[in-house]
Amino acid sequence: MVEYTYIEEDAGLVDVVEACRDVSVIAIDTEFARFNTYYPIVGLIQIYTGTACFIIDPLPIDDLSPLGELLIRADLLKVFHACSEDMEVFQHAMGLVPSPVHDTQIAGAVLGVGFSMGYQAMVEHYLDISLSKDETRSDWLARPLSNSQLDYAALDVIHLLQVYHKQAADLAGTPKAHWVEAEAAGLGQNIPTTIDPETWYLKTKGLWQLTRRQLNQLKALCAWREVTARREDKPRNRVVDQKALMLIVRKDLNTRHELQQEADMMPRQVRKYGDDILQLLAEAKLVPDAECPELVDRDDSPVNSKKLKKLKQIVEARARELSVAPELLTKRRHLEKLLRSNTNTGAAKPRYQLPEELDGWRDQAIGQALLEALHHEE
Repeated sequence: MVEYTYIEEDAGLVDVVEACRDVSVIAIDTEFARFNTYYPIVGLIQIYTGTACFIIDPLPIDDLSPLGELLIRADLLKVFHACSEDMEVFQHAMGLVPSPVHDTQIAGAVLGVGFSMGYQAMVEHYLDISLSKDETRSDWLARPLSNSQLDYAALDVIHLLQVYHKQAADLAGTPKAHWVEAEAAGLGQNIPTTIDPETWYLKTKGLWQLTRRQLNQLKALCAWREVTARREDKPRNRVVDQKALMLIVRKDLNTRHELQQEADMMPRQVRKYGDDILQLLAEAKLVPDAECPELVDRDDSPVNSKKLKKLKQIVEARARELSVAPELLTKRRHLEKLLRSNTNTGAAKPRYQLPEELDGWRDQAIGQALLEALHHEE
């Protein structure tokens, strides 16, 4: 039988904070839902101190802020697994992101266990325990929760802390410990639901095909959609999908009929948002070219396949040498970005620049080797 304390009243959060007072590391997990909403809805928060396990039901609790002390306490390490969505949950529910953090998925990649490994596979690797998958698709907003759901939720954090201790032992005294810390430090950045709406258009593919005026129109539409999705708490594509926004701009659509016929917007979308879209387009067209966004360089142009293959071989060899997952060092798109960075095209000496994705610890781990290979080859 799994032992845990079920917290469903505000006062119970004081007990959680007190139980964590004298420990330096805790395991945390969340169960949430995001069916037809923009923001995640948190259904449970689980915390394990090593001796006490708490399952916090946030639905009947009015004020979760006492947990904030734990989540940002500098001398308390918070252990998660694949926590990017957990960060989003806490950002929305409490207005903060936990720190400092250890992500067992990141640590597994650094230790060469596997890249982007799922929680169940991680537990099986480190603890030789096969977890049931019965509750992985549970409705965590339904009440009452079954004993099976609650046991599953409690074991999630109990096993998670056990995995952490094994990883911490493997990392101790090695440069890889710094790698894990550096990767985890960036987990609370660029949370999709907090990105400036004015920059959202930059996530669109094919921007290099647009004029400055078209870019300005797309920028206005993407910002409007982001603000609308947040205000109405609905998925972006339920407002208007990205493909439709791009078609509207490229085809210079000007009527509600064209929005439906040429951009494939649903009739209900046109009825609700059509006038807003057309007004935004009209206003964006009045902006002088000099005040529109700068042209975007093409980021998907073909690269030299021979050079790309050579770089991939270097990455794979270095990954074996370091006993890490190759994907942790760099990804194909970053290698392509490196190959496109030559500012001395046609010159005797090329000048490649490492992309920002290869900053930090990756510079020494793989970046310099890639640059040396490219410059030596020319």
